[in-house]
Amino acid sequence: MRNTTMKRRTILHGAIHGAAIGVGLPSLEAMFNANGTAHADGTGLPNRFGIWFFGNGIRRQHWIPTETGTAWTPGEELQPLVDAGLKNDFSIISGLEIKTKRHPHHSGMVGITTGGPMQVIGPVRDTIQSTVAYPTLDVFVRKAYEAKGWKTPFGSLEVGVCRFTGTDEGTTFEHLSLNGPNNPNPSERNPSKVFQRLFGMAPNDPRLGNRLKARASVLDAVAGQIRALQATVGATDRGRLDGHMESVRALETRLVAQAATAGKTGVAGPGCVLPKDPGNPANIMGREPIAEKNKAISDLTAIALACDLTRVFTVNFETCGSSVNFWMIGATEGMHTMNHNRKNDLVHSAVVFTMEQCAYFLKRLKDTPEAAGNLLDSASILVTSEHSEGDVHSQDDFPILIAGKGGGRLKTGIHHRSRTKENVSHALLTLLRGAGLPLAEYGYELGKVAVGVPPLEA
Repeated sequence: MRNTTMKRRTILHGAIHGAAIGVGLPSLEAMFNANGTAHADGTGLPNRFGIWFFGNGIRRQHWIPTETGTAWTPGEELQPLVDAGLKNDFSIISGLEIKTKRHPHHSGMVGITTGGPMQVIGPVRDTIQSTVAYPTLDVFVRKAYEAKGWKTPFGSLEVGVCRFTGTDEGTTFEHLSLNGPNNPNPSERNPSKVFQRLFGMAPNDPRLGNRLKARASVLDAVAGQIRALQATVGATDRGRLDGHMESVRALETRLVAQAATAGKTGVAGPGCVLPKDPGNPANIMGREPIAEKNKAISDLTAIALACDLTRVFTVNFETCGSSVNFWMIGATEGMHTMNHNRKNDLVHSAVVFTMEQCAYFLKRLKDTPEAAGNLLDSASILVTSEHSEGDVHSQDDFPILIAGKGGGRLKTGIHHRSRTKENVSHALLTLLRGAGLPLAEYGYELGKVAVGVPPLEA
């Protein structure tokens, strides 16, 4: 039985040795109406938007299902999502292509993230340097949400996983979120720093760091408030509070352990630091812990969404054209190089691994309850890359998944295939509508469209 009602965005405030912190709460029954369809104050459930990006494309024969509609069979590269129980939580769109002026990597990256053309800065080596001409989708959504009064402590959250391997080809290759030409919102790839940002820890003061070595936790600062809150809510909410706080505590513990493994000074919670450079991939102790970083980043993003700290996010799993080494599948070269050398079997295995990481992220959202459903139900998430097949830099038959049910605005479990090579912006318009923006059109210049993907819109 519910004993109290609460505001949706309730944050417990405290301090550790003078450093202010805030701990958000998960979705509790006390925050919603009796049917779990709206907040207790009558406002609707949050809309959420995100991009989960991976570089260097896919292998079509292993990605695109033969069947369309709902009776499709996943290829090996989508099998991890199905194995995670997510088949009815996303839809596949195939057959779309970039309609703006093309250039390997650059135009695909810009077209799928902005719905517009790239802006060429100039030549470099045998290629070009480029940036976006218009804001990326996440910036567009953040501004639209703010205009509607849907404000959160963090207007957006930009995170990444695989280490950045460097580029001289411009912000198109380095960043996923940009406000406009050469104006990026960098992705934070260090889970400890993401933790610091979300929970309001002070900068790394050496004195604070020494005190934190005593394993003070952000939860210790609000323990009394948690106990008082548990006494006022029903049994279900008490269980959710316990689970949420255990999740926060587990993140702190795992980040400390990872820092210690990396040979860094282990300090509790947000004081720990992950390695910036994993060293020689041939050295098992120096290999980048990609799966472990993905887990930490996924968990933190899920908590941020569950606590309504943000409603807009980008996960730059692997940058456009990146040379990340997926050592765990037996690769000895970077992903970009493997594509150029047409080591397609290894590329395929790397995509399977990547989709396993995506599956963990989406499943983490699905496993986080909210009202009568879960976080994924409320979300509209684009999963994509900057081209189709990396060995030929194809920008037709683009790999596009739309995950989440958009608060009931999106149909899921469908494979829709365009037979007329339509613009990728059709998918983007449906994606934005799923995010709660009832737009009549979207895109810029040759990327502009006035029709979405009707079979996926509820």
